[in-house]
Amino acid sequence: MHLFDYLDSGNGYKVRLLLAQLGQKYDWTHVDIDKGETRQAEFLKRNPNGRIPTLQLDDGTYLPESNAILWYLAEGSRYVPATPLGRAQVLQWMFFEQYSHEPYVATPRYICRHFPADHPRRAELPARLEKGHAALAVMEGHLATRQFFVNDRYSIADIALYAYTHVAPDGGLDLAPYPKVREWLARVAGQPNYVQLLAVPNKAVAA
Repeated sequence: MHLFDYLDSGNGYKVRLLLAQLGQKYDWTHVDIDKGETRQAEFLKRNPNGRIPTLQLDDGTYLPESNAILWYLAEGSRYVPATPLGRAQVLQWMFFEQYSHEPYVATPRYICRHFPADHPRRAELPARLEKGHAALAVMEGHLATRQFFVNDRYSIADIALYAYTHVAPDGGLDLAPYPKVREWLARVAGQPNYVQLLAVPNKAVAA
């Protein structure tokens, strides 16, 4: 398989973390979103939506969308529950991550890391951070009586939520008020074959 990705992307990191924990070998190409490389014709052949990550499967099929990739890779593994309810609950949290979490946790981080202090998009931060704290409060409440998000077992629900939560302070979201979230972050980081966000995969290929 071949992952087209941007190293600082939490969405790409989700896939890299799961691939490492599955022990799956793959090729990896860095696609610089700041330089518009996902909008170039060659990349748009792989994903007409012009987004990373995009995974090329062994048969040549291209699969975009980070959480769809997680589900594809984790099928039949210990990272997806065996029961219908457990699987639905994993999807519940993955949908939460994309709709209620990512726009308000990941986007502020991108704005803070990629735009200067006088950029117009900085005006978005107060409203986004307010909703980011709301998402973290939901997670804090859920984790008050649980070690992980579904069935008290580490799953792709945890991977999906971990990717941007653990770097939320980069976007101005203080995690100090969320002790249960911080404990959960430490448990995820303690999982076997954990890799860090900015760790370059071994089989990096020139773009």
